[in-house]
Amino acid sequence: MVRARAAMAVLVSAALAVPHVAIAGPALLFDASSGQVLYAEDQDNQWYPASLTKIMTAYLTFEALKAGKLTLEGKIATSENAHVQPPSKVGLPVGAEMTVELALKALIIKSANDVAVMLAEAIAGSEEAFVQRMNETAKRLGMARTRFANPHGLPAPEQMTTARDLARLSRAVVKDFPDRLHYWALADMQIGRLRIRTHNGLLKTYDGADGLKTGFICDSGFNVVASASRDGRRLMAVVLGEPSGQDRALRAASLLEHGFNTYDWKAFFTAQSIDSLPLAADAKSVVSMRDTVTAWECGGRRRARAVARAKVKQRRVQQAQQKQPAGNGAAQAAAGATPLPASPAAAAPAKAKAATAAPAVPQPKPQ
Repeated sequence: MVRARAAMAVLVSAALAVPHVAIAGPALLFDASSGQVLYAEDQDNQWYPASLTKIMTAYLTFEALKAGKLTLEGKIATSENAHVQPPSKVGLPVGAEMTVELALKALIIKSANDVAVMLAEAIAGSEEAFVQRMNETAKRLGMARTRFANPHGLPAPEQMTTARDLARLSRAVVKDFPDRLHYWALADMQIGRLRIRTHNGLLKTYDGADGLKTGFICDSGFNVVASASRDGRRLMAVVLGEPSGQDRALRAASLLEHGFNTYDWKAFFTAQSIDSLPLAADAKSVVSMRDTVTAWECGGRRRARAVARAKVKQRRVQQAQQKQPAGNGAAQAAAGATPLPASPAAAAPAKAKAATAAPAVPQPKPQ
């Protein structure tokens, strides 16, 4: 883990130092305690949430636990509706049960779609009634540009949100249920003899990372709400529409690092909060990112092959450098190279938008 975090630190330093053009979506960086906005870009553009939807499902589960409707030790059953959900899933047979606590872990770590339906039915009696409750809660939390159609985030044209609305929801999770924060920080879980690991690589690679959730379908690109704490301060970054999981992690880490490095002067000059920041006049409706992602299942085989070839070439170069004698001047220069000073403006580089208007099917499992 130490080695992974060191590698991420190098990548983040490079990202902060060298501005680059990337195909990406909205981003929002804020203080989880005060709601103060430290960076915002296209924060009101509507977007497909993918499995970030499960943050709301977890929020309503926490409410049900607080109200006594559910208990962590209580069991919920697998219905036919839950059983037929596509991956990512636990895959229990119809009638099989699991505890609410295990279900919460599967929802957050595994991003299990069948478990999302199981929790929805246990809380509201049916998936449809639960979705209605999701939208009522979104309205109560001020998520004005969000509409939910299911509890898991699988493709639905009418299901959409914004970076600002996800920030409101994520802040509510932290503020309203501080006793449940440990679930978001779990890197893995055990189901029987199977060890399941989180999709949120930042938990292992970024210093101070402590949650929350990733999401991915072809039309959304790679999404994440990332949380990190240092010296008693918790910052959260919402990143939507990245072309790969690695780009997602790197941009979130770069934003968080930018926030921790510049917080004092940002706090002095910035007065806007998530709620007070004016609605963007040019806020756009939802678009598809299918043509920008490198995932094989999204039809991006050519893009994926190009990325794979570039990675192989990079590894070969690195291996060749490692085999060079210690006295080699180029190797010494590389070994002694120092990253350029971080530039606040480079934390969230300019983006080349490449999107199409309508979602396409079929879609892969959300993550």
